[in-house]
Amino acid sequence: MLTLGVDLAAADERTAMATIEWLSDRAVVRDVVLDVGDAQIVKASQDADKVGLDCPLGWPEPFVALVTAHRSGHVTIADGDAARWRRRLAYRLTDEVVRETTGIIPLSVAADRIAHAAFRCAGLLAMLAAAGHDVDRRGDGKIVEVYPAAALCRWGLTYRGYKGRGQKAQHADLVTALCAAAPWLELGAFEALCRRSHDAFDAVVAALNARAAAIGRATRPDDEQRQVAGVEGWIALPTGPLSDLVDGTGAGGRRS
Repeated sequence: MLTLGVDLAAADERTAMATIEWLSDRAVVRDVVLDVGDAQIVKASQDADKVGLDCPLGWPEPFVALVTAHRSGHVTIADGDAARWRRRLAYRLTDEVVRETTGIIPLSVAADRIAHAAFRCAGLLAMLAAAGHDVDRRGDGKIVEVYPAAALCRWGLTYRGYKGRGQKAQHADLVTALCAAAPWLELGAFEALCRRSHDAFDAVVAALNARAAAIGRATRPDDEQRQVAGVEGWIALPTGPLSDLVDGTGAGGRRS
């Protein structure tokens, strides 16, 4: 099995992509690339069994309805808890699930700068679909939405404070901690790049998260959530330890 992880930014710069090959008892990082364009992502996806995109795959349904209503006239303000109403405009159902499950508050695709990456992602999803890939925003097809910070949290690793200037030491420590927690993961020639670039590191984590989704070791929307998730997107949170990725086949999955 090959999994592809993409840490998607608004532009090619700061976008990273990692490919992991899964063997019977280990996982080998075969490639890590920085400053990646859309065409490169589509091409690499051809050989991947599962692609983890670190970017919202859609917008909150109430937000889309609000913008549509506002364009043609005036919006209807919900009665009752105004703060809760505004939060539902800003955050998707899957964002709220992540908040409840991990305590992490995802960036709002409706009200934060991550929307710029989501604009790009919308075009990328169209390109992937045109190339023949099954693009299901619930993660049922080849593409799945991942969230490296939440995945690291679920795996018991540091998930805050390793990005940005002045965080090189903490970032390097996190790479060391990941290697210790997953001794079966072979970074090989790409270890130095992962230590130097948190974009590269996040791409590797996205590829690990994609594996969890591929073998049934990640959350999926339930029957009540599926319709909304199909429009807004769904973050596949790992449901077990890192060792699950090589030690078990998962529900309906396979080992390699």
